[in-house]
Amino acid sequence: MLSPYIHSFALFFSLLNPFLMSIYMIGMIRNIEARIFNRALIQGSGIAYLVFMFFAWGGERIFNQYLNVRFESFQIFGGIIFLVIGYRYVFQGADTIGAIRGAPEHLAGTVAMPFMVGPGTISAAVVTGMDIGLTGAALVMLVTLALTCIILILMKFMHDNLRYKHAKYVDYYFDIVGRLSALLIGTIAVDMIVTGITHLIQQA
Repeated sequence: MLSPYIHSFALFFSLLNPFLMSIYMIGMIRNIEARIFNRALIQGSGIAYLVFMFFAWGGERIFNQYLNVRFESFQIFGGIIFLVIGYRYVFQGADTIGAIRGAPEHLAGTVAMPFMVGPGTISAAVVTGMDIGLTGAALVMLVTLALTCIILILMKFMHDNLRYKHAKYVDYYFDIVGRLSALLIGTIAVDMIVTGITHLIQQA
């Protein structure tokens, strides 16, 4: 009974991935005051939640009827983006995330893109809405975003309190956890691409 909900939660949590997101947001974590960081994180999560709910509600018809594109094409593109991010991080480390992220002037947007709101998570929102319905999707996405925020806020707190005494270990953490998380992201990305291609072949 709970299996679809657990699967949907695991999918969303893996894609949002606060551990990899902490690498992506390392500049903000190191240089921004905790109060400002927390506010930007919550705002970005709120924006992401509204976007996810819209796509969970609209489903594939948003793509088919209004955008005139196949959902499978969007799913494949989302998989490619996450595959590139995962691949580059595994081999190049945290520097590649800074290059992908761009300038951090707009904090809420920096939090939201490309990890919170992107082709991968939008595809997951559509699939979740189809699998467990709008109410179930709303609950799963709310819990996932809340948990992601809590973990990132705790990581910011720990960083601010440990960076002076244990700076070397903090850097080790970001490197090891980031690379392991990137492997998971890459695996999910390949699955998204394979699923999208399989559905396109079945429709042909």
